[in-house]
Amino acid sequence: MTTTELAPVCILAGGLGTRLGDAVRDVPKPLIEVAGRPFLLWQLELLRRHGAMRVVLCVGYRGEQIEAVVGSPLGLDVRYVYDPPELAGTAGAVRGALDLLGDRFLVLYGDTYLRIDYADVDRVFAASRAPGLMTILRNEGRWDASNVLFDGQRVIRYDKAAPTADMAWIDYGLGALRAQALDNDADDLADVYAELAQRGDLVGYAATERFYEIGTPDSLAETSAFLASLSSGSRRA
Repeated sequence: MTTTELAPVCILAGGLGTRLGDAVRDVPKPLIEVAGRPFLLWQLELLRRHGAMRVVLCVGYRGEQIEAVVGSPLGLDVRYVYDPPELAGTAGAVRGALDLLGDRFLVLYGDTYLRIDYADVDRVFAASRAPGLMTILRNEGRWDASNVLFDGQRVIRYDKAAPTADMAWIDYGLGALRAQALDNDADDLADVYAELAQRGDLVGYAATERFYEIGTPDSLAETSAFLASLSSGSRRA
């Protein structure tokens, strides 16, 4: 799909996946079988098609199992960073991987399948020289509570905990950061993005395709059906 090499990609794959109940009793969420293979392989294949070469997986729960099953497939340079027992939050996980990620990188969650032009996101972010970028989708309350106020160029307010009625956009699940964005005490990436937005330092990139994810039984079933349709050749990502 592209020959442009992406900045390193950080995938946050250390969560317990408690909303999935018995589905994660014996396997971590990224290894749940979706349309015939572990979900993480779908995600890595998509990234590879968009030019990813280095992927850093931040793992916690059953991380050794993820590394044993996935390894470094598809010609990717996949590195594994294990969350320490005292880790607090997603921002801390990314900080722990900065030595492998460098100054500029993309970051996403290990339970999402996002159809977006990753290379263009990376290009826009690099050209912006901003410390952060958030991909967003015009939501109007369709998928979840809208939580982003966007002025056409920048995210000027982001609040997952207390969204307001004037917010029409939702965070899409892919971000881009420079290491300096994590020079704070925030535990959660949501707080990092909110602080950047408050300072006027968060570029917005509008996605056009809906997101898929496997965080709940219903969304897992929906994503399984979609990815199965890709396998049958009836649709392309």
